Amino acid sequence: MKKIDMLTPIGILIGISMVVFGVISSGGMSGFLAFIDVPSILIVLGGVFGTLCVSFPLKQLKNMGRVGKQAFQSKEINVEEIVGTFVHLSEKARREGLLSLEAELEQIDDSFVKKGILLAIDGVEPEMIRELLEAEIAAVEERHARGRSMFEKAGDYAPAWGMIGTLVGLVLMLKSLNTPSSLGPNMAIALLTTFYGALLPNLFFQPIAAKLAGKTEHELFVKEVIIEGVIGLQAGQNSRFVQAKLKVFAPVEKRKLEEKREHVREA
Repeated sequence: MKKIDMLTPIGILIGISMVVFGVISSGGMSGFLAFIDVPSILIVLGGVFGTLCVSFPLKQLKNMGRVGKQAFQSKEINVEEIVGTFVHLSEKARREGLLSLEAELEQIDDSFVKKGILLAIDGVEPEMIRELLEAEIAAVEERHARGRSMFEKAGDYAPAWGMIGTLVGLVLMLKSLNTPSSLGPNMAIALLTTFYGALLPNLFFQPIAAKLAGKTEHELFVKEVIIEGVIGLQAGQNSRFVQAKLKVFAPVEKRKLEEKREHVREA
């Protein structure tokens, strides 16, 4: 079940708040309003969107919002629960055979786990199971990388468009030196496009790309755990051996806590 990943909006809000606080504390509300310049925003955001249109096909760009949404969602994947599931399945498989696991598939929501168990039930060789499941992992990694690359490229393009806006503002300013009233707006474009070109990638585009990369890394790690569990099932390994093998994938803190509990039970 997906939940809201509160750290993402909180982090963005903190970054914006620090900038706003720094501006208002130095120049008051009028100083803050001076940082709102629509032409500068349009140059940076419009330029970034234009270069993304050149860089990526329309089908991929349509998914940018859906991909970015993943950075604001948190899907709980508990490694300990996965270990427990495979321990239970290995016990049943040793008692009643691999075919008995078909009845357990309705209780499993993860399609990757289901696919692996079905391959084990069908008697596919361990090497072939690993090859098939790792091919799916590679496909997931590639798909996630393509989605993430849109935010990475946006982060790369934004500073350049900030500089382009600065050059536009400087050219306009130099052409209107004889008109003092136009110097201010042109100078605002020159400086604020650089500001937006630095703010957007460092507070939005690149952090979202990094968050998506972290989520992908964790998802692929969990899938590797699942592969080891499926191989253990297919080989008919003892449930204690399966548990010991999969437990090494659990976080160190969890393993230490479990070891302490085992010592207490033995005492």
